[in-house]
Amino acid sequence: MPARPRPVLLGTGTAMAIAVALSGCTQKAASEDGAVTVTASDTECEVSKTEFPAGHVALAMENKGTKVTEVYVLFPDDRIAAERENIGPGTKASLVTELKAGDYEIACKPGMKGDGIRRKVKATGKNTAAVRSPEADAAVASYRSYVLAQAQQTLPKAQAFADTVKAGDVEKAKRLYAPSRIGWERTEPVAESFGDIDPKVDVREDGLEAGQDPATDWTGWHRLEKALWKDGRIGTWEKELADQLMTDLNDWVNRVGTAEITPTSMANGAKELLDEVARNKVTGEEERYSHTDLVDFKANLEGAQKSYDLLKPVAAKNDSTLTDELDKQFAALAKRLDTYRMDNGSGKDSYTYLSYDQVPEAKRKELSDGVNALAEPLSKLAASVAK
Repeated sequence: MPARPRPVLLGTGTAMAIAVALSGCTQKAASEDGAVTVTASDTECEVSKTEFPAGHVALAMENKGTKVTEVYVLFPDDRIAAERENIGPGTKASLVTELKAGDYEIACKPGMKGDGIRRKVKATGKNTAAVRSPEADAAVASYRSYVLAQAQQTLPKAQAFADTVKAGDVEKAKRLYAPSRIGWERTEPVAESFGDIDPKVDVREDGLEAGQDPATDWTGWHRLEKALWKDGRIGTWEKELADQLMTDLNDWVNRVGTAEITPTSMANGAKELLDEVARNKVTGEEERYSHTDLVDFKANLEGAQKSYDLLKPVAAKNDSTLTDELDKQFAALAKRLDTYRMDNGSGKDSYTYLSYDQVPEAKRKELSDGVNALAEPLSKLAASVAK
């Protein structure tokens, strides 16, 4: 999701823990031979190589500026090939991705706003992609089917929500809001890869770009969330926004089958979902009006788990110690999250959770610790499947 200023809703210890997780849990730059070094500052985006062999590409990133930054590898049409968000001042991060031969841009975004400072680069060579094992190809095929299914399953739930908004039924729309977002939250990194859909569908008011007017330019789920929970009313504009939401979600479904998916993008996407949890869910920022953050948390965790489960046969061959640790931490975080599930008779797959404004600071810190414990080994998954 587009980056935006983030309010500090947690105590200092928790906020610092999250910052460590988001800046790259190991704090080690990719030091492999052939790594592309990206040095970001508030005004520059220096790239050590403008040409490099296609296939698995390692990026070693360092933020020497005063603002939190993010680094993107972009296709010529601005689709996202790879990204690493929330690289804090004075910190390093690493990223392993898979790039076909062709032209790209590396963009650094100080302050996580705008189009960023861009440098043109090229992946070269006769091979158009990295050599993959049959297990890796199977993982990609299965994940592509999963993403498409999640997108298709989102449409009827979102349509029911939109229809209720248009009918002016505030209380029913509140009940349908969180369920309509589950498929999106499970696969958000793929949706974000298109660049233009996420800002229409999932942006929050403080995520709007400079010059955008919230009264006319803010669309999507969170604009309707504010109308339902804060304003307590549905007007003509909100009804129009419900239709616009469905238009944008149908666009997403129509395009999701064309997404670039590789084993490393799956692994990096799983890490991005954990970053989403740490940055937006644990802080209570994502659903600041509805307080349905734990539903999003659950969906993000499920999406990350799905990517990992599909990649595990590949990763386990290369680093069984890593997969053992990931098994342990996924299970521990899921168990911790389950303590907030409200039993409504639907068993372990229930999506009824305690309102997040009722979760005290100390418990939020426990959730943050669990996320960080998983994020650290998860940050190594892409490198393990690229071996």
